Amino acid sequence: MERGKVSFVGAGPGAADLITLRGARRIAEADVVIWAASLVMAECVTEHARPDAELVDSSQIAHEDVLALYRRAAAEGLRIARVHSGDPSLWGAVQEQYDAAEELGLEVEIVPGVSAFGAAAAVAGRELTIPEVAQSVVLTRLEGGKTPMPPKEKLREFARHGTTMAIFLSAARSGQMVTELRAGGYADDTPVVVAHRTSWPDELTLRCRLDEVEQVCKEHKLWRHTLFLVGPALGAAGTRSHLYHPGHFHTFRKPDPAARKALRAARRSS
Repeated sequence: MERGKVSFVGAGPGAADLITLRGARRIAEADVVIWAASLVMAECVTEHARPDAELVDSSQIAHEDVLALYRRAAAEGLRIARVHSGDPSLWGAVQEQYDAAEELGLEVEIVPGVSAFGAAAAVAGRELTIPEVAQSVVLTRLEGGKTPMPPKEKLREFARHGTTMAIFLSAARSGQMVTELRAGGYADDTPVVVAHRTSWPDELTLRCRLDEVEQVCKEHKLWRHTLFLVGPALGAAGTRSHLYHPGHFHTFRKPDPAARKALRAARRSS
């Protein structure tokens, strides 16, 4: 009998055509597809699953029920595609499932997916790491939800860096989020992208200032499925990349001598 297998598949932020080719193949190969209908667009599954595949909506069952399916896969040599929204590495409750599947002797893999923060930045037409403005992205959420935050991971502490932040799972308490960001040093005029259900048919992408966020959320009734991109890079103009400057060199390109001299002079004066 063939060894059973569980593939944790990142479906992406919503749109069916944002799932990876590998993810689509794993769904097509699966005997059982477990997916959250409330978070994953139906087409991500139905366009790829076999007609005879067993489809299980995980939003209707508990963790113990999912483990029972994994035990069945181990006993019967089944292939399971466990489809998660976004990328499984972020707030996917994957680790406990991965460990349990390994203990059952199943072959296990994770297929990465497009995260909502990348999709939101794409829709907004923004690069999150603008040279000399922000070179880091903090992925986090507001403390005080269902899952406790470690003591050193308070939103205000991350905000002290002043770089770009992608804040998940916080729309229901947008006022508290704004208070924490202000306490960390973000000014009221800090640019914010409010991204609701990015890439779904009813997606909504709004741009505002930090001091307008709470009102925007109330006005549009954004309590769930909303991500916030925050930081000065959201409003900064693109700057000239040194990587493609004629004075820059790398393994595959030699620099133009005059441009190289000008680039070095500019660096010394900055």
